[in-house]
Amino acid sequence: MLALYYYPGNASLLPHMMLREIGAEFELRFVDQENRQQKSPDYLKLNPNGRIPVLVDDDLVLFETVAIALHLADRFPQAGLAPAVGTNGRAEFYKWMVHLTNTPQAEFRVWFYPHESVSEEAAAPAVKQAAGERLNGMFDVISAQLGDRTWLLGDRFSAADLFLFMLIRWSRNMPRPARTLPNLKALAERVLARPAVQEAFKVEGIQASFF
Repeated sequence: MLALYYYPGNASLLPHMMLREIGAEFELRFVDQENRQQKSPDYLKLNPNGRIPVLVDDDLVLFETVAIALHLADRFPQAGLAPAVGTNGRAEFYKWMVHLTNTPQAEFRVWFYPHESVSEEAAAPAVKQAAGERLNGMFDVISAQLGDRTWLLGDRFSAADLFLFMLIRWSRNMPRPARTLPNLKALAERVLARPAVQEAFKVEGIQASFF
């Protein structure tokens, strides 16, 4: 039995979209982030870091978004969300998944929660601004690497595109959203058009019109 602990629009959106693409049967379990349910004793038994998401796969309890994504890609290879193990394509897939989680996703933590990075609250706005500037540079690099290709891996769609799409969406309220880069906007529009993504947005109650 698969179960995904989620909050709408959170990092859980990546595995949620993947599960819809896979077509597997699963249960969504809402975590009330607004009331800090992710810090409750019961949730901390699942993820001692108190963050969302968590995936339960029978006896396996897994946290960390990219770990969940890689597990799902391996668990359901027939879905084609990652190239075959041992291929150059798979290595490129790993590169993008690790880059996206270590670089822009980590920086978004600073952008959304600058108070976590300061000892004096007055410094939080400057920390947030600096994080936004670093994110702009990161998206510039990703845009240059993508070039005029359809997907991050070229002609092949993968979970890495779902991941990048989620991060592009997260930037929607930044002074310079990632969608202002034409090729990133085009990739996001292609991902958004996928029925599985539309269904995930519908179930989570997310407005799709963020461009």
